[in-house]
Amino acid sequence: MSQANVDVIRAIYHAFAAGDVPGVLARMTPDIRWIEADNFPYADGNPYIGPDAVLNGVFARCATEWDGFSVNIDELLDAGDTVVALGRYTGVYKATGREQHTQIAHIWRVKDGKAAAFQQHADTLHVARVTGAV
Repeated sequence: MSQANVDVIRAIYHAFAAGDVPGVLARMTPDIRWIEADNFPYADGNPYIGPDAVLNGVFARCATEWDGFSVNIDELLDAGDTVVALGRYTGVYKATGREQHTQIAHIWRVKDGKAAAFQQHADTLHVARVTGAV
């Protein structure tokens, strides 16, 4: 079953990269619990509960505040019902014109073939510098 869980998360990243947001949201449970890293700009809505909250509180902001925002996953680690993704965010923050290359780790919990929880870990100091917060 754990390879199937890795495949679910891989499919989420592929759909996101293709701009298929409905495909991403369809792979989430109705009550997904989504948590952005402490001190990350989008942590102000933590926890986001449900796909619509993730869409409006996270994805919409990524789409409107960044040029070329992307999530580049280098490795997916299989831990049964937990999948860990390692990679980087890239893109240019529109308000500052600064480019990010932010190191990330995402921890996903999969239940019944769908993403049930998400925890982001990211280099928040780098993001703060890119966005002009510091």
